[in-house]
Amino acid sequence: MSDIREAIRTRYAAKALQMAPAGVTGRLGLACNLGTADLATRRAEWNSIDGAALIGRDEAGGVVTSTYRASPETHAELARLLDAERVCCGTADWKLHDDGDRLRVTVGASGGACCDDDCSDIRTEYSAEALASVGIDPTASLGCGNPTLLADLRPGERVLDLGSGAGLDVLLSARRVAPGGHAYGVDMTDEMLAVAQGNQTRAAVPNATFLKGTIEQIPLPDASVDVVISNCVINLAADKRAVLREAHRVLRPGGRLAVADMVALAELPAEVKHSLDQWAGCVAGTISIEEYTTALSDAGFTGVNVEVTREVRLDGVEGAIASAYIRARKEVVA
Repeated sequence: MSDIREAIRTRYAAKALQMAPAGVTGRLGLACNLGTADLATRRAEWNSIDGAALIGRDEAGGVVTSTYRASPETHAELARLLDAERVCCGTADWKLHDDGDRLRVTVGASGGACCDDDCSDIRTEYSAEALASVGIDPTASLGCGNPTLLADLRPGERVLDLGSGAGLDVLLSARRVAPGGHAYGVDMTDEMLAVAQGNQTRAAVPNATFLKGTIEQIPLPDASVDVVISNCVINLAADKRAVLREAHRVLRPGGRLAVADMVALAELPAEVKHSLDQWAGCVAGTISIEEYTTALSDAGFTGVNVEVTREVRLDGVEGAIASAYIRARKEVVA
C-alpha cells in the first residue's frame, strides 16, 4: 500500500510543478502520457541537449522559446524530441525554427498540460463562465467529470473535496456555497497544496481552506460537512473502504456524497492491476460498479446510484474502464 501511495504522490507532485506559474523557469515542463521510467528518460534526453547546446530560455506572450547553438546533430535531436512530444499531445504546438547559427524551439507555456496522463479529457465538463469565475484553465483539472454540478451545491453549505489537486473544484464549490458556506480541500502533496493556494489567492476566494492529509484519514471532525465531492481520486486509494468510511464519518446526517470516479466494466489483467504506473494513471485501482456499491453500503451510505458517463478502452489491454458519477447519502438517524 505504501508503494502505491508513493507512486501516486510522486506522479502528482510532478504534475503540480508543471502547473505552477511558468515565469522564466529555465526548463521545460513536460507532461507526456508516459510511465515513470519513460518520463524520466525523456527528461534526461531534454536535459542532455540543454546541457550541450542551450543558450537560453524565456517566456513571452504565453510562448516559451528555447534557443540552441545550431549543428546538424542538435537539429536532428531536437526534431526527434519534438516529434515525440507531438505524438504525446497532438494539440501542443511544438515548433522548431532554423535561424542559421541558432535553433529555436517554441511551445505554448500551457501546452504541455494538455497531454497529462490524467483520467480523461473533461475540459468540456466546465462552462467557460464557471472557469472564468475562478480564473483557472480547465487543464488544471486531472479529473473525469464535474462533481460541483453533480452535488447540487447550495449557499451556506460546507463542502469537502477529497484529493483537491490544483483546487479547481474547491474554488468553484466555494463560489457556489457563498454566502455563508465554506469549501475544504484535502491533498497529500505539498506541491499541489502550493498550487491550489496560489490559485485561491489569484481568484480571491476567501471561503476555502486547503488541508494537508490523506483521504483515508481526513483531517476534519465528525459530522463537519454537508457534501463530500471528489474527482477521479478515490480510485487511486489502495483502501477504498477506508476512504468511504471516512467520507461517511465527516458527513452530517442527511449529507450527500457526489463523486466523479473511474470504475471497471471488465476485469483488467493481473499485470495491469499490479502496475504502479497504472495505479497512478487512474487505471489499476478501478473496481467494479458492484464492488463500489457494496463498499458504499457497508460504509453506511444509502440511496447509492452509479451513472456511467464514458467508457474507456485501453490500447493493448484487455478489460475496460469507464468514468462514472456516483451519488449516495448519509442516512438521518431518527
